[in-house]
Parts: sequence; C-alpha cells; structure tokens
Amino acid sequence: MSHTLFIADLHLSAERPDITQAFLQFIAQQAPAADALYILGDLFEVWIGDDNPEPLLDTVAKVLKPLSQHTPIYFIHGNRDFLLKQHYAKRAGLILLPQQQVIDLYGTPTLIMHGDSLCTMDVAYQKFRRWWDQSWWQRLMLSLPLFIRQALARKARAKSAIAKARYQTMGSANIMDVTPTEVPKIMAEYTVQHLIHGHTHRPAVHQLTVNNQPALRYVLGDWYSQSSYLKVTADHWQLVFNPLAP
Repeated sequence: MSHTLFIADLHLSAERPDITQAFLQFIAQQAPAADALYILGDLFEVWIGDDNPEPLLDTVAKVLKPLSQHTPIYFIHGNRDFLLKQHYAKRAGLILLPQQQVIDLYGTPTLIMHGDSLCTMDVAYQKFRRWWDQSWWQRLMLSLPLFIRQALARKARAKSAIAKARYQTMGSANIMDVTPTEVPKIMAEYTVQHLIHGHTHRPAVHQLTVNNQPALRYVLGDWYSQSSYLKVTADHWQLVFNPLAP
C-alpha cells in the first residue's frame, strides 16, 4: 500500500551507537517501500558544518544516498542541525525544504515543520533562534575554524542541558512545549487542518479546532529510547514505536 514516512529528533551522535543502529535498520527495512521519507529536523545531535570529518556523517550519507535514488528524502532543518547545507544534502541525497512547508498527503493538505517556532513561551530560546536563523550569522559561524566550532557546539549543548534541567526542577517543563494558541494560528495561516512536527519529544495526536473545523496535530517522537515514525496512507495515519535494541 502506498505510504509516506516521517521522522524527527533522532539526535544521531557517536555517543549513541544504539540510535544509529536503529536508524540504519529503519532505512534498510521500512524506508525503501515508502513513497517518500520526510526528516523534520534534528537528525543529528549537533551540526558544526558540512566539512565535519566525523565518520558518522559519512555513514549516514552512504545509506541515504542509495535510498534517495528511488525514494525521495526531504529534510527540514531542526535547531540542532540548522547549519546543514547543500554540500552535505547533495552527498546524502537530501532535498532541503523551507522551515514550513505544505504538502499533499494523498489528497490531504498538510503543514510540516520542525516545531521549535511553536514554542514561544521559551523566550530565551526564541531570542537565540532569531540569531541563528539569520544567513549572515550562519555564514559567520561556518567561517570559523573547525576546532572553534567544535568548542562552541560543546558549550551550546552544555547550556541546553542546564536550561532543560532547570525548567524540570522548577516544574516549568511546559515552557519547552508548543504554545497552545500558536498551533491554530499557524494552521489557519496556511489553511490546513493537519499539522506534523517534532522538536518537543512528546509524541501524540492532538485534536483541535482550526477555522471552526476539526483539525489534527501529529507530534513525532524522539529516538532516545525507541525508534519512532509516522506512517501515512490515503486512509490511515499511525505513529509507530519500536524499542531500541539493548
């Protein structure tokens, strides 16, 4: 049966070979039968430039490129891999999409995005996001020597972990979730009743109302403890989860 697959928030890194193995298995077993594969951001834990010589990047490119010859692979940047550019995209067979894109899913207009722009209550993050979203800032970062970018990435990851722990300690973890009023607003802007996104690591299907009509928001899961993907056919949308191999 014709179907399309969506994944996000794998956060691939050398420190988590179990996630990499689950991803390679997914690409080998599930992806080849799909009409298309959409990666909605944060495929990698961190991205410091297409010139990064880390072997993991080559491993991923070598499995995605052959798949792309018969299954289109679309990529929307996440907040971890927003510096991924055309050089690596070509190497891996990725088709880069804008931050928000409406696609036709078997007759259903659907908005897809990473999802971080919906988390407007996280004011500190949104301030940072406005910086890295600027093309001049990205060019500046990519012009730095590789070792400096590596050091900046380590510092950014440490700050992110501290902020996340602080929110959880304060009982304010919802700050990192989407702002409820932002969802129907963006869906109405794009005139859709279906939205797919990642980023929040809270997989679920949410019912809401947009333009006085029933609407659905599908949130993709992260891959920290399971592989997670959304499978869409003409008449069925299903979130699928499989535990990572021990």
